[in-house]
Amino acid sequence: MFFIVANFTLAGMLLVVGVLTLKKVSHPAELVFASLPLLFGLHQFTQGFVWLGLYHMVSPYTLHVAAMLFVFYAQAILPLWVPLAIWLLEPRGPRRQSIGVLVVVGGLLMAYVAWGLVQQPTQVFISHHSLVYFNPHTQHLWVALIYILTTCGSLIVSRSIAIQLFGWLNLIGLLLVYSVAHYSFTALWCLYAALVSVILYLHFIERRIAFLRALQHEEKHFGRELEEELNKLVTLFPGLRKLFTSRA
Repeated sequence: MFFIVANFTLAGMLLVVGVLTLKKVSHPAELVFASLPLLFGLHQFTQGFVWLGLYHMVSPYTLHVAAMLFVFYAQAILPLWVPLAIWLLEPRGPRRQSIGVLVVVGGLLMAYVAWGLVQQPTQVFISHHSLVYFNPHTQHLWVALIYILTTCGSLIVSRSIAIQLFGWLNLIGLLLVYSVAHYSFTALWCLYAALVSVILYLHFIERRIAFLRALQHEEKHFGRELEEELNKLVTLFPGLRKLFTSRA
């Protein structure tokens, strides 16, 4: 019962952070990346229903749907979503072209994994108080290596220090989870990634401050509401600019 409550509590917290992050978006190109905390919140919400299903508190059909949604997002969607989100944020140049290659690779991996998940149902069970998702189509070393390359790799090569930090933390967490509890890798790493996704909220606050300052500099009629928002953000997060300074 503890894990059920914990999962839904975490999901609720991430959903709040996700909505707050989306409210800090200043440009449409930021939407895909800014949606990650919200998506991780929904992801953990589905896992809450997986726990409920394994404890026979919801129907087997609900358990099946929740498990499929969880593994599809974790194993099929993220390898494309993450590099695409970074590609949209990057300005034109060699770095963006490199990330574009990862977008293509991630798309191919998504197609393969999605096909495998459809072809053979994923088994889900509890082991050592953790959820285990098993599907033979995704249990290959080459799949894991490409997954790491597209998700963590695309974050690490970003020009943003905050996004790089998010990428390194995910890579470290991925290696730690695999070394300690490889049998429950999908569930535990996604839980860890969801927690560190809170960093993205701070990243988008920094971007919002930079956007408002640039707008204030260019526009003669800078609205009172925008002025108040800028002053509030600078007051609440005075050292954020120094912590997350983007490299050109």
